[in-house]
Amino acid sequence: MIRSEAPPIEIYSEAPTPIATPAESARPSSATASTAQDAENLGEESTGALELLAEVPVKGRAPKTGYDRDLFGSGWGDPDRNGCDARNDILARDLVVHSFQDGTGDCVVLTGTLNDPYTGKSIQFQRGQGTSNAVQIDHVVALSDAWQKGAQQLSAVERQEFANDPLNLLAVDGPTNASKGDSDAATWLPPERGYWCDYVTRQVEVKHKYGLWMTGAEHAASERTLSENCT
Repeated sequence: MIRSEAPPIEIYSEAPTPIATPAESARPSSATASTAQDAENLGEESTGALELLAEVPVKGRAPKTGYDRDLFGSGWGDPDRNGCDARNDILARDLVVHSFQDGTGDCVVLTGTLNDPYTGKSIQFQRGQGTSNAVQIDHVVALSDAWQKGAQQLSAVERQEFANDPLNLLAVDGPTNASKGDSDAATWLPPERGYWCDYVTRQVEVKHKYGLWMTGAEHAASERTLSENCT
């Protein structure tokens, strides 16, 4: 993706801050014959993510001034034009779907089970007022965080693509997603430590894809997490 340079925007310098320590859960103890292969795969993933991370610029955080969710598109889009919005596409991808709403062409997910990557819990999803929020769609790189780290300079079309990109979307436990807010990897990681490698890898891939930057603290935390949890 090639973009012309936008006029520079004011940024705040940021002193490094230590990474928060989420509640840690142990890796599965059932690793047996697959351990060596899993370690090899994780090692390859770490190497690739670290190479991408080295290409992500390090800058201070820009002001949040002017941020609005609608700057990333109004509601969910349908980027693959399959007739289903991105939210339902991600629910169908990440849940074991039990039923779809009649007449939607297997588009609107009614019920299903999520094996939540952030907590390791199994969560039952039922579409409806008061129940849908048990499972939420997380922007792995939060929209507000993106806005402060380069998305102000993206076009409206690029921001809408960012907000609906499956690479940046995960179905997760609702309360855990709410606790994350717009945090980056320097201040928040999922409670399930076994997912740290995949989580930070996704953040790196998304920021690299859209030409976004990281703060010094975030970059250092990402490198540390990848090095310690993907090998």
